[in-house]
Amino acid sequence: MTGNLFITSSLFAQETKEAPKAPPGGSPQAEMMALAKASQNPVANMTTIPFQFNWFSGGGIPGAQTLSQTLIQPVLPLPLNKDFNIVSRTIVPVVSIPIQNGGKQQGIGDIQEQVYFSPSASKGLIWAFGPVFSLPAATNSAIVTGQFAAGPSLVLLGMPGKFVIGGVANQMWRFAGNNSTTAINSFYVQPFINYNFNLGWSISTAPSISANWSAASGQQWTVPIGMGVSKITLVGKQPISISFQYYHNAVRPDNVGSDQVRMAVAFLFPKGM
Repeated sequence: MTGNLFITSSLFAQETKEAPKAPPGGSPQAEMMALAKASQNPVANMTTIPFQFNWFSGGGIPGAQTLSQTLIQPVLPLPLNKDFNIVSRTIVPVVSIPIQNGGKQQGIGDIQEQVYFSPSASKGLIWAFGPVFSLPAATNSAIVTGQFAAGPSLVLLGMPGKFVIGGVANQMWRFAGNNSTTAINSFYVQPFINYNFNLGWSISTAPSISANWSAASGQQWTVPIGMGVSKITLVGKQPISISFQYYHNAVRPDNVGSDQVRMAVAFLFPKGM
């Protein structure tokens, strides 16, 4: 998610999508398992405030420098009626891009807003659908588009046993704004597989796969391969998810880094806290 990216009670172990509740003081293993599975659901009925830190190196990045990207991604579910929720996910990227003279260009990139409509209670397959918008808010001159873009976005996932398996996909097209920069025409998909252990530990893969259809042939796709670990823990009474992952871009444009290290910290707010 996208990415990426690219988010309780024991009800989730039964593959439902009821609102997560604060741990009731039962088995610590069951509580952590349920909260971990909820944290891995991008449209869970639970407010989260994730911070994702990405470092890219090698490949097309100048010298031995590192491109850094911080994604601030608050997720807010709101009840639409008794049957459906609206889930708002805002992505604010803060980017530091190395340049040839050894310096860096820093600033905010375009802000993305995702709005999902999802059933308030689901069994088996969990789904959500809605629009995604890109707003020309960039202050980093290296990545300014000056364009408004929009398109459809889809989430599908299931929670069989200790697994959370699914994906997020969207496509955006420019519809207004600056027409002197390359038109936004981008595809994004983030498949994810999580396997959960006891006490909030899990292993996962969630590569942020993207295609820039406006780029030249052979320069469109970025396809990372990798995996990592995560842990649900408590700081005082506050549940937090911490994850660490590594990805290698098996396919990439010439100007994109070959390696990515991703670390994320998400503050979780189950119902009833």
